[in-house]
Amino acid sequence: MLSPSAYLPAGSPPHPALGGGCAKRGFSGINLLSSTALLGGRTEEPSMRRSLIAASWIFFSATMYLILAEAVAPWLRLPGLGNIGFTLVFVLFALLHCGALQGARFTMAFFSTAAVVSYAFEEIGVRTGLIYGPYRYSDMLGAKLGHVPIIIPLAWFMMIYPSWMVARAILRGADLGSPLGMIALAMVSALAVTGWDMVMDPGMARAHNWIWENGGPYFGVPLRNYFGWILTTFLIYLLAAAVWRNGNSEKSASQTFAALPAIVYAFFALRYVTANSLPALKVIAVFSMGFPGLVALIRLWTAPKA
Repeated sequence: MLSPSAYLPAGSPPHPALGGGCAKRGFSGINLLSSTALLGGRTEEPSMRRSLIAASWIFFSATMYLILAEAVAPWLRLPGLGNIGFTLVFVLFALLHCGALQGARFTMAFFSTAAVVSYAFEEIGVRTGLIYGPYRYSDMLGAKLGHVPIIIPLAWFMMIYPSWMVARAILRGADLGSPLGMIALAMVSALAVTGWDMVMDPGMARAHNWIWENGGPYFGVPLRNYFGWILTTFLIYLLAAAVWRNGNSEKSASQTFAALPAIVYAFFALRYVTANSLPALKVIAVFSMGFPGLVALIRLWTAPKA
């Protein structure tokens, strides 16, 4: 629990971000703050590309610091930004990195799909108790739209993008442009992000960010929540692939830059191992997040380029 379509000309080649071109990893330099870039999809000057990559590195560093602050909290108190501030920094990194690597139009399609679907499922979930189980949000996560805090759709994308990049790394070399490949990528991505929620949700619920009305057998969380997560994220990943069937080719980027979301994902696993009020979740974190994060990094840095 947390937690648009692009109108494109027919006949364009498949977009490598969701299809068979994932082996040719790269970036399109797009200024996310430029309406011309977002709507017109024009290629930006090299200086703009460098600016976007530089901003990605800045927010990557800030995100890593905030994760580190949580990881060492049992022994050392470092300044932090709280849940809302952390989410805003992390989602900015995700948007900037996705924009640099995949282009602004794909990033906006991906983000909009994730935000709309996750908000709709959350609102239905809170109102009806369906999808995730009976729950409600407290006031700790800020202003709400309906029954769902505004920050929640951002938090979904904050987790969805790194998990998608982890899945792409694990499936590196597979034909992700085929229908079966798109389904495989969506499923592996959904399992990666649900593995994250397995170690995140119990602690956030215990801190009263949201309340499970009837509790549940998994550290107070109903098992239905995790099936709901798989359903929600699988649909988001599949819709994003369907929305962005066409697009422009990616441009090259360094392996290290492409690996930043996987590094964040793996580092988050370490945070749940070192700083967790529930000892059993430390073991679960090793397998639910640590293993896929490690495999992704090994694939990124050792698999030969196609």
